[in-house]
Amino acid sequence: MKKFKEIFQNKNYARLFFANFTSQMGSTLGLTAFMFYLLDRFSDQPVYASITELMYSLPTLAVFFLVGVFADRMDRQKIAYYCDWITAALSVALIGTILIGWMPLIFFVLFLRSAVQKFFFPAEHAMVQGILKEDDYTAAAGLNQLIMSLFMLFGNGLGILAYWTVGVYGAILVDAVTFGLSALLIRSCRIAEEVRLPNGKHTLKDLNLKLVFRDFKVGMQYILNNKLLSALLAGFIVFGVVNGGFSVMPVFMLKYRLAPETYEELSVVIGMVFGAGILLGSFIATLLSQKIKLYQMIIAGITITGGFVIAASFAESIILFMVLIFLTSLGLPLVNIAIGGWMPSIIDPKMMGRVQGWISPLMMLSQSVTLGFIAYSFPAILKVEMLYWLVGGCLILVGLFYTAVLPKYSRTEEELEKAAAETAI
Repeated sequence: MKKFKEIFQNKNYARLFFANFTSQMGSTLGLTAFMFYLLDRFSDQPVYASITELMYSLPTLAVFFLVGVFADRMDRQKIAYYCDWITAALSVALIGTILIGWMPLIFFVLFLRSAVQKFFFPAEHAMVQGILKEDDYTAAAGLNQLIMSLFMLFGNGLGILAYWTVGVYGAILVDAVTFGLSALLIRSCRIAEEVRLPNGKHTLKDLNLKLVFRDFKVGMQYILNNKLLSALLAGFIVFGVVNGGFSVMPVFMLKYRLAPETYEELSVVIGMVFGAGILLGSFIATLLSQKIKLYQMIIAGITITGGFVIAASFAESIILFMVLIFLTSLGLPLVNIAIGGWMPSIIDPKMMGRVQGWISPLMMLSQSVTLGFIAYSFPAILKVEMLYWLVGGCLILVGLFYTAVLPKYSRTEEELEKAAAETAI
């Protein structure tokens, strides 16, 4: 907690933190309320709710090669600022399209809104790297994980509450207000030019397709040439597997084995248990990051998670299953916080945007492959417990891989940093 207090004394970081918080709130409340609105109005067409989720995730594939280049070539503060205002305007436009009632137009505005949001986080994370000291990166990653776990716990509930109290229009209007507040917080920051523009000043006219694809290629080569960075990014592929698996596996376990009659109600409880574990794990991981090496946290987190995922497949009661799900979720923040705290210290600030731009597509690809595999194999080929064995087994294999390579890569990185420091002297 002392470390959290220290980094919040940095006014720029505090403002960016709350800007990130309000921006995430804006992307959660209205989307959840809109999904329930569709389920109420078009109860015989649940495909609309699925398309809504798709309109949130699909833009990642449309703009992933742009977001990192923009964050490294353009003014990062202006990117985050204008993203918020444009998203706020599109939220108001979304209200208009719902009033019109033409679904293709509604989904088009949702797609645009989500696409614009994708530019916010690489720019914001790159600024955080520049305004904090290296010792503060892990604490900042811990705070980001806390935000994620809070939204995991309460995000959908707040969205439903907003829908029940102020309706879909009121909830989306709240979205617009939170995005506007985030923009004002971004604007109030006083960030040095070398942090905002690490590669010098550029205009939109400079960012032709040739430059964009060249920079995208340079970013990919930068990642591949840094073995430690490549290994850490593999961790986000693991998160995609976990996200994909756990979006359906607990429900399958309840419906087809433990609670066929009450699986819908219990799935909500399971989600809360999982979120509570993530929240507690975030505090534990932040404390551990001051005591042990980051690669040890990653290895321990992946191995613990994998072990309890496999153990959950043998649960014969709902209570035991919930306990094992809770223990599973405790390990995930160790991985997320360690990777999130380690990456800024090994990435050139001039390349931070392009590296960040790879995270979402990697997670989405692995999540989609996992869901596709589950859709193909269950229940025709695999039983429900086998899904847990496969996901848990993958995690343990990655843990073994990290045990073999991360200590070696970490020592190499430390030696290079030491040599660079001696040369500078």
